[in-house]
Parts: sequence; structure tokens; C-alpha cells
Amino acid sequence: MKKSTQKLKKITRVLFGRTAFVIIAILMQFAFFFILINWLYRYSVLIHLLFVLLGMFVVIHIFNEDTNSAFKMAWIIPVLIIPIFGTMIYVFVNLQLGTKIMRSRLASIDKQLHEKAKTSDAVLEKLKSELHGERGLASYLHNAGDFPAYYDNDIEFFPLGEFKFEEMKKQLMAAEKFIFMEYFIVTDSYMWRSILDILKLKASQGVEVRFMYDGMCSLALLPYGYYKELENMGIKSRPFSQIKPVLSTVQNNRDHRKILIVDGKTAFTGGINLADEYIDKLDRFGHWKDTAVMVKGDAVKSFTYMFLKMWNVAGKKDRIEQEEIDNYIINFDKDECLNDFDLKNELIRSNGYVIPYGDSPFSSERIGKRVYIDILNRAQRYVHIMTPYLILDDEMIAALRYCAARGVETTIIMPHIPDKVYAYLLARTYYPELIKHGVNIYEYTPGFVHAKEFISDDCRATVGTVNLDFRSLYLHFECGAYIYKNDVVADIENDYQKTLEKCQKITEEDCKKYPWHKKLIGQILRLLAPLM
Repeated sequence: MKKSTQKLKKITRVLFGRTAFVIIAILMQFAFFFILINWLYRYSVLIHLLFVLLGMFVVIHIFNEDTNSAFKMAWIIPVLIIPIFGTMIYVFVNLQLGTKIMRSRLASIDKQLHEKAKTSDAVLEKLKSELHGERGLASYLHNAGDFPAYYDNDIEFFPLGEFKFEEMKKQLMAAEKFIFMEYFIVTDSYMWRSILDILKLKASQGVEVRFMYDGMCSLALLPYGYYKELENMGIKSRPFSQIKPVLSTVQNNRDHRKILIVDGKTAFTGGINLADEYIDKLDRFGHWKDTAVMVKGDAVKSFTYMFLKMWNVAGKKDRIEQEEIDNYIINFDKDECLNDFDLKNELIRSNGYVIPYGDSPFSSERIGKRVYIDILNRAQRYVHIMTPYLILDDEMIAALRYCAARGVETTIIMPHIPDKVYAYLLARTYYPELIKHGVNIYEYTPGFVHAKEFISDDCRATVGTVNLDFRSLYLHFECGAYIYKNDVVADIENDYQKTLEKCQKITEEDCKKYPWHKKLIGQILRLLAPLM
């Protein structure tokens, strides 16, 4: 009875809350478009012919755009089939003022930081003498995104959300100067309340606390003006691109990053958000498998730059004040920071390289995708992948197939219990082709995999927020940590092998037995894959 009442209350909140209001408002705007288009079709053959002609020019323009072919097809099909509607929507999307303003702000800050975010001369020398094949990726990340390589940082890997949660609380309690947090999902949960109590305490002690969350949370997970509540607690807060009941492409570009920075000396990233399912305290889709890393050292500077950049963009600024850079970009004192380590955690055995990197939907470089493809192309023995979603473009499919065709063990772990049914049905359409060409696919039987990681050849790995889908690779702000020749790679691979023991392998026979109606739904959804 109690569960039924709670379910009824939840449905009532959805039906009469701001989520429903936003959806209805946006649908009304779509309805206006359809009414206008219907009028154009009905009353003017000339207008229709003009739009057909305009559509031809739009198709030529789309075909020559510097973007992925899947996105081109997703636009060309509606423009050709329904020229008035397709053309109007395309023009509407590409003339978005908000998108252009955000792009301009990001470009301005990138230009400002270009000379500051550089690989040190000492590390450059080591890159030349030691990195061999890794030099190419390091140079790319340095040149394409101003993401330097750092040597001799200390890294700890967390195989589950609850382990990261405990270390987060320790690091937050140890903060003396500032705390920066940037998260995609925040819910009113045990996990968030526990962290919020610490943030309020540290703020009362004079520690500067900044908290930024993606504006999608304000649609259903948090009060619309939640940042004001946090301000009243002494916590500086900003929502990124808060959802509004207006048709806008800016709302499609979410801040999917998960970053925590403490005193400029410690940084966390990975797949873990601030909600109870991420620490397996709430059973939503069986056991929740997620991972994260903690970095201590000079590499924290790159995470700090990433945070300050997004913080200022969210604050409608086009530059970072020099005072912020002076106060928050810390030159690392290794001996001092090592004194803070709990040696029982065996926090890392020094050596190796780490390159924190970020990705932006407004950049022509697809950095997250390039990191993944580089790992696939240079692997000699194996590439082990964990991802919650598998919605691929032709280039990623080709890279996976080529990797397996070279005799490299190429293995992907996917969820067995999905969080989004449509995403799972879509992912299943890629299984037969990949399996046929030698890619091993496993599903995590106990539940849902939310980890985003690649591991290769016992020497390189990346852990971050980048899913193997179009949204992460093209439409969201993302981040990660590329790790090379650091002992923590062994920890990540060991966890992968333990996870594999709890998985079931998907075979070609399994794909043939998959229900035909689910296959059909997935194949239809694949037409819209770039929008998912």
C-alpha cells in the first residue's frame, strides 16, 4: 500500500510538475511549426516549390559540412522527404543565437588559456625519449585541446562508486582553501546530503566552495532555483545551461562531466554522479557498476582549468580573471602532498604519465573519440572496453573491426539490465556486425554498467565520462584521464577481469534468436541514432 501511494505521488509530481510544463511548452512550439508548415503546403504551390529548391541548396550545404556522415544523413533524409519541415528545422537549428554566443565565449577562453596550458619542457624531453608511439597522441591532445602531458603523478582507481564516495568525503574534509565540483546528475539522496553536509561545514570554516551542476537536473531532479538555496548555505553555485521551455539547440549540449577538485592538489573524475544508485544504495537496474580515478599532482591543473572554463561560461563570461588563475592553479609540491596520503591505500607507486582531457560539442576536434580510436589503432595484444551505451558511427565501427582483424583481442562489456530500453535496443543492432568481425561482446549479468573505460596492452588506459554513443562523442561536454605506464593501469585491468567473470558472452546464435520485433524497433531507431 505504501509503495502504491509513493508511486501515485511520483506520477502526480511528474504530471503536474515543471517537467510536464516544459514538455507541453516545447510541444506547443512544435505544434506551431506543424500548423505553419501545413498552411504553406495547402495554400501555396509556389512556396512549396521554393522550399524544394531551397532544400536542394541545404542538402548541398549539409553534404559539404565538416561533420560526421551520420549527422549529414540524419538531416538530408527529412530535408528530401519533407522539404518544408526539414528545411525549416535545419535553418532554425543552425541560426541559434544562444549556441553562437556560447561557442564565442568558449573560443575566447580557449584563446586566453592557450599559452598557459602547456606541457613543461622537462616532460617534453621525456616524451621525446620515452613515449615512442604515445608521442603522437600526446602531441595531438596538446595541440588540439591544450591538454598537456604530466609525469610522475599519483593515481588511485576506484572499481565501485561506494569506494570513490568514501574517499571523496575524506578529501573534502581535508580541504583547506577551495573545493570545486562539476557534476551532470545530482539528486536529493543520501549520497548528496552526506556531501552537502561537508560542503556546508567547510564553507563555514572559510573554505571557498563552488558547485556547478548540469541544468538538466532542474527539469525533474532538483528545485528550479536550487543554486539559490546553495548560495544561502555559503556555497557558490551555478547551473549549466538550465532547461527552459523554449526550443533551443543549446539545451541539447549538456555538461556531462564529473569533476571534483580539492585545493588544486587532488582531482576526481569518472562515471560516478551524485545519486544513490551510483553507490549501490538504491537498486534501480540491478547492481550498478561504475568506476573513477583520483589524481594527485601537477595534472590537477588541467582539471582546474576545465572547471574554471565551464564556471565562467555558465556565468556568461568570456574570460577567466587572472586572479582566479593565480589563486587556483597550484604548482604541485609533491613532498607536501604525499604527507596527506594514507599509505594503507597504496596510493600509487609514482612514475608514468597522465593527460587529463576534455571535449566540447563546439570544437571541430572530437577529442574523446580520437583518444578511443588511437587506443584501438595502436593496440598490439588487447583492448578492453566498458561502456553503458553502444551507438556508433561508421568510423568507430571501422576502428573496432580493424582492431579485431589485426588479431588484437577486442572486448566490450555492456549492461545486461539497461537503464534506457531504447538505447539497449539500438545497441543490439550493432552486436551481429561486431561479433561477426571478431569483437567480443559481454553483458554484465548482475545489472547495469555505467563505467566508461578503455584499457590496452597493460600499459595504457583511459577513465572518464565519455560513453560510446553520439551524445558523448559529439554533443556533450566530457572529460577523462589518459594514463600511460602507471602501475594503476594494472589495477584497472584486474578489475576488468573480475567484472568479466560476472558477464555472459553474446554469440552470433544469441543475436539470431533475439526477438524479431525488438530487432525491428532497433533498426528503426538506428535512423535517429545521431540524435540519441
